[in-house]
Amino acid sequence: MSMKEAYQQKLEAQLAEWNVAIDKLKAKADKAEAEAQIEYYKEIEGMRAKQEAAREKLTELKEAGEGGWEDLKVGLENTWNSLGDAVK
Repeated sequence: MSMKEAYQQKLEAQLAEWNVAIDKLKAKADKAEAEAQIEYYKEIEGMRAKQEAAREKLTELKEAGEGGWEDLKVGLENTWNSLGDAVK
C-alpha cells in the first residue's frame, strides 16, 4: 500500500467517524426544545458544509497522481482540522 493510499484510508475512516458524530448531534437536536433546536441546526448546517468541503478535498486527493498528492496535503489538513474542531 502506498503512502497516498494509507493517508486516504485514514481520512475516509475519520470522515465516517465524524459523520456518525454529526448524526448523533442531529438526533439530539431533534429531541431538544424549539429554541435549542435552532442553535443545534445552525451548528449542524455549518458542520455539513465543512464535511462537504472535506469530501471535495478527499476527491482531489484520490484524483491526484502519486507525485502530486503531497501538494494537496496541507490544504486538506487545514480543511480536516476545521471540520474536526467543529465536530468536537
